[in-house]
Amino acid sequence: MKRRDFLKSTALGLGMATALAPAPGSACPGGLRGTGDLALIVERANGSVLIVDTTAHKVVHRVEGLGDLSHASAVYSRDERYAYIFGRDGGLTKLDILEGAIVKRVLQAGNAIGGAISDDGRLVAVSNYKPGGVRVFDAATLDPVADIPATFGEGKRSKTVGLVDAPGRRFVFTLYDASEIWIADFSSGAEPRMTRFTGIGDLPYDALITGDGRHYIAGLFGEDGLTHIDLWADAPAPRRILSGYGKGEKKLPVYKMPHLEGWALAGGKFLLPAVGRHELLVLDAASFKEAGRVGVHGQPVFAVARPDGRQVWVNFAHPLNDTIQVVDIPSLTVVHEFKPGPAALHMEFAPRGAEVWLSVRDRDEVHVYDARSFAKLSVLPAQKPSGIFMTARAHRIGL
Repeated sequence: MKRRDFLKSTALGLGMATALAPAPGSACPGGLRGTGDLALIVERANGSVLIVDTTAHKVVHRVEGLGDLSHASAVYSRDERYAYIFGRDGGLTKLDILEGAIVKRVLQAGNAIGGAISDDGRLVAVSNYKPGGVRVFDAATLDPVADIPATFGEGKRSKTVGLVDAPGRRFVFTLYDASEIWIADFSSGAEPRMTRFTGIGDLPYDALITGDGRHYIAGLFGEDGLTHIDLWADAPAPRRILSGYGKGEKKLPVYKMPHLEGWALAGGKFLLPAVGRHELLVLDAASFKEAGRVGVHGQPVFAVARPDGRQVWVNFAHPLNDTIQVVDIPSLTVVHEFKPGPAALHMEFAPRGAEVWLSVRDRDEVHVYDARSFAKLSVLPAQKPSGIFMTARAHRIGL
């Protein structure tokens, strides 16, 4: 190309780019923006959610009409644009977080307890108490794909808990009443290939999966201990870990079940809430043997690791739920304690750990703290807030 033609072509290209680009300070139609700094906050009492800008610390949208959100959770599509919200009333809602609008809502069961999205982003699964089982939907349309009844014994149905996604278009979940763990493998199509593990322990109440998709751990309410499955094994099999961690000690009343979804893996150690005890159990992530305990303020509910793994932040069950403690991983000691207010329920770290967002339900507030100096940065009004879900979860296994 001659120099004159090249310059003419370049000038034409620059002119087109200038014409397409917005003028400085102008707003694009629809408010052009990305999704990476957005988060969803559940307002549990009103059936509504807030969409917030986590960089600006401000509310962008409030979306209503989502039903019973008393135990709601959410997952995201791969492009972070859509949130799938799982309500306690069995409602599954697809929400466009850029538009702040419901795309579709289906009432798929009578009582649900959370869900997951497949690693390819094409399937959404819901864990149900009533009727017991897991139902799977097309993520684009919310059309039904599969119904997996959690049957055991003589036609009984079990509540399902601890539903997570696993690599290879799989879902793993636990049957509370049947003491079983099931794997539903959708890698070959809409008809899942099922693997069932029985006799895993008494009353498994929740479960977690590690960020590499390898280790699935179910907590047991009916006995002291947990059950672990190595999903990388050629022949995966459940094995009991931390058996009898409270042996010989008087059990305390359990005011709120701890959530293993709020597990912490940091510095080669799991920190897990102990059922009915004022301590965290420390589990070596290589050997799966006990590596210590951390005495804490009350019965822990969530133990959440800062993204760099240096600290774990812990909240507590009623009546001591106004307090947050911070545990230092190298020393396994509590290094900071503060009281945000009554019913400090959920914590969510910014993706690189600079901030932590904290719902304070009974003060109708969400607090934002500097994760290193512990300084309070912002307070956002919210109506009985609980779960906080940042869009970075779209790219993490098990979240």
